Amino acid sequence: MKQSIVHIALVVRDYDEAIAFYTEKLHFTLVEDIYQPEQDKRWVVVSPPGSNGTTLLLARASKPEQQSFIGNQTGGRVFLFLNTDDFWRDYNEMISKGIKFIREPKEESYGLVAVFEDLYGNLWDLLQLNADHPLFHRKE
Repeated sequence: MKQSIVHIALVVRDYDEAIAFYTEKLHFTLVEDIYQPEQDKRWVVVSPPGSNGTTLLLARASKPEQQSFIGNQTGGRVFLFLNTDDFWRDYNEMISKGIKFIREPKEESYGLVAVFEDLYGNLWDLLQLNADHPLFHRKE
């Protein structure tokens, strides 16, 4: 059996501001942006540069009860993990674009890591895994 996670839904306030953040500040690729008239919403998918694995589905909060989860989908825990091939390049670029880091870079047993916030306050790890880490050589 072979399975994979294709998309992770990220609840956002507004499609266009979320697209701008992910494509302009994190250099993600806009994979799809399709209006779905029957549901009056858009199917918006973004992906990290060079990735062919899991993508983010930017899902606009469409009900009042969903609004409170924007920026807090995991109760304040780190939600997503962005692995890079060059930590310092991406860290410095993100700092220059005004991305807020709430935990400074730290060398851990698995690699180099720092925690940043997206435009809504969701927490992300920016990390560069060590070459001996099991996920380092994983094929997406």
